[in-house]
Amino acid sequence: MKIEELRLTAEWDKTFPKSEKVDHSKVTFVNRYGITLAADLYLPKNAEGRLPAIAVSGPFGAVKEQCSGLYAQTMAERGFAALAFDPSFTGESGGNVRYMASPNINTEDFMAAVDFLSLHERVDPARVGIIGICGWGGLAINAAALDTRVRATAAMTMYDMTRVNAKGYFDSEDSEEARYEKRAAMCAQRLEDLKSGEYRLGGGVVDPLPEDAPYFVKDYYDYYKTPRGYHPRSLNSNGGWNVIGCESFLNQPILQYSSEIRSAVLIVHGDAAHSCYFGRDAYANMVKNSRYADNKELMILPGVSHTDLYDGGANGAIPFDKLESFFRTYLA
Repeated sequence: MKIEELRLTAEWDKTFPKSEKVDHSKVTFVNRYGITLAADLYLPKNAEGRLPAIAVSGPFGAVKEQCSGLYAQTMAERGFAALAFDPSFTGESGGNVRYMASPNINTEDFMAAVDFLSLHERVDPARVGIIGICGWGGLAINAAALDTRVRATAAMTMYDMTRVNAKGYFDSEDSEEARYEKRAAMCAQRLEDLKSGEYRLGGGVVDPLPEDAPYFVKDYYDYYKTPRGYHPRSLNSNGGWNVIGCESFLNQPILQYSSEIRSAVLIVHGDAAHSCYFGRDAYANMVKNSRYADNKELMILPGVSHTDLYDGGANGAIPFDKLESFFRTYLA
C-alpha cells in the first residue's frame, strides 16, 4: 500500500495549552481509499500495559488543533490513549482535492482511525471507542452502526449533515422543489469550476459579523473568528468548504440503521444550542423499536450553546467526568 507523504507541523500550534500529563506525537494512517490521514496521538504519561483508546474528530470544517485535540488530550489525562485526526481532504491530511466531504469517505475515516488504534502496541483492541463533535457526531453514530469493533460512541453537540443539507435548518427547506434547486445550483457550479480550473469556496463563518446575524452565527463567530478557536488551517475559520463540497450529502441519510447499533452510545447536547433538535431526534430514532436501547443515553445540558461543547465556553460546559465514566464503563 502506497503511503502518501504529508508535511506535518512540528511545533505546537493548537488552540489549547499543552498538557504536561500526557505524551504527544504526530502520526499518520491510511484509509481504505488510500488517503493518508494526519493525527495527534495523546498517551497518558507513565501508564503501563495496553490502554483503552478513543478516536476523536470534528467539528465539521474544523481541524485537530481545535476542539477534537482538546477532547483527545483531556481524555488522555484521564487514562485513555486518544487520537485526534484531520478528516480526508482537510487540515494536514491527504486527498488531492481539498475541502471536499463525503458521508462514505468520512465514515471510513473513523473506521481507519479504529484500525490504527486497534493495531497500536499501547492499545487494547477490544476497548476502542470514538467521539464525534458537531457534524462528526452524526458521522460517529454512522460509523458505530457499521463498525462492530467500536465499543462506545459519544456524539457531542451533533449535526446530522445529511439532514441539514437535504432539508435545511429546522427542516425549513424540506421539499422536492427546494432540493431540486440545490441540486441544479451545484450541477451548474461543477461546470463553472471545471471552466475556471479551481473549486470555488463557499466561505467560512461570516466576517465581519452583521449586527442582525442569527444567534447561532454569532455563536460560531465567537469560536472560529476570535483567538478562542481561530486556526489558519480550519475551513470554518477561513474560506470554508468548496461550494460543491457537500453535494453527496443531499441524497444519503447517514443514520439509517442507528437502531441496530448494539454498542453503547451517548448523545450530549446543550438546550441553548440551535442544533439540539438533531441530538434529540437522533436519540429518539436510535432507540425506537430497538432491541439495544438499554445502553443508549441522551444528556441535555441546561443553558449550554452549540460551541460551548467545543471548548467548554465560559463555564467549562464539556462534561468530561461523564465522558470518563461512560467510556470506563463500556470500554471495561
